[in-house]
Amino acid sequence: MCGVCGCGNTNGKATITKPGENALTVEAHEHHHGHEHSHEHHHHGKTVLELEQDILRENQLAAAKNRGYFEAKKILAINLVSSPGSGKTSLLEETLKALKDKFPCYVIEGDQQTMHDANRIDALGIPVIQVNTGQGCHLESDMVYEAVKKLNPKENAFLFIENVGNLVCPSLFDLGESKRVVIISTTEGEDKPIKYPDIFHSADLCIINKMDLVPYLNIEVEKIKEYALQVNHHLQFFETSCTTGAGLDAWLQWLCEQIKQNA
Repeated sequence: MCGVCGCGNTNGKATITKPGENALTVEAHEHHHGHEHSHEHHHHGKTVLELEQDILRENQLAAAKNRGYFEAKKILAINLVSSPGSGKTSLLEETLKALKDKFPCYVIEGDQQTMHDANRIDALGIPVIQVNTGQGCHLESDMVYEAVKKLNPKENAFLFIENVGNLVCPSLFDLGESKRVVIISTTEGEDKPIKYPDIFHSADLCIINKMDLVPYLNIEVEKIKEYALQVNHHLQFFETSCTTGAGLDAWLQWLCEQIKQNA
């Protein structure tokens, strides 16, 4: 059980798999060991001294290692975070179709179970690793490290990390990424940024997806932006639809500008 976010994995393991290959199993961090207790017993009672440790320290150290690797190889690592059903896998597919003939692209897919998303990316001819976290609700930096070792990406490449669908826990775990992109769909309502502020506060960019559905919804897109800017006034926004293709050019242009700056 994770002392930070309450998630857990019954066997303490995550599996890291390339489509068509056997899974690699890695030990997940057991965050509940982040607190050490020292007990002093006395004749007339008991005194308990609790020593708290930073339970994210191991993740932060591994994230720093990842970041150094990405910077040395000039890899632009994009951490895609959202709730389930936001359309981030569809957005990633459209992104890869547009970029794969221009830049080397690699993908790490995070889900609790199944190879479904990795298989979708593999069908595009993109090197991909699936990380299944079991009962874990987020990716961690050591999982990304093991996945990157299997991918062995080229220099000057994109690495897209599609995190487990969750607006809470991924905000706490730095993966060493270059940029964090939060995706919210128009079907989720206007107030997600203020209900789940940490993920928006930690993001560099916000994509408002499924714009083609706005005419059928009782929603104000500008209200989403207003709420998000209350949490993070530096956020930049793109409005996209994977169904119609609207807004994808601006997103792709941003990505190309970022990788050029990263070179």
